[in-house]
Amino acid sequence: MSDDENEISDALPEPPAVVRRERSKPSAHTGGFLDRTMQFLRDTRAEMRRVSWPTANEVKNTTIITLIAVVFFALYLFGVDRVWAFLIEHLRTWLGG
Repeated sequence: MSDDENEISDALPEPPAVVRRERSKPSAHTGGFLDRTMQFLRDTRAEMRRVSWPTANEVKNTTIITLIAVVFFALYLFGVDRVWAFLIEHLRTWLGG
């Protein structure tokens, strides 16, 4: 092997090791309805604790930005609609319709 090939192969990262895990046998029925429901609620509560909730200030700011965007686009679309309505109406009168 040449020196260039050796330098390139040294710079390449090693491939990750393959980890094989034993699969657990799925059971047909792992508990009653109440047990599964309680486990679901525990898991949900644990997951909700990990959520990164926005602060009140962040919620206020994004709400204001959203309202401004909605008003802007509503006015823009209203204006475009009025222009097209004007043009179509005058086109009809010019063509004798």
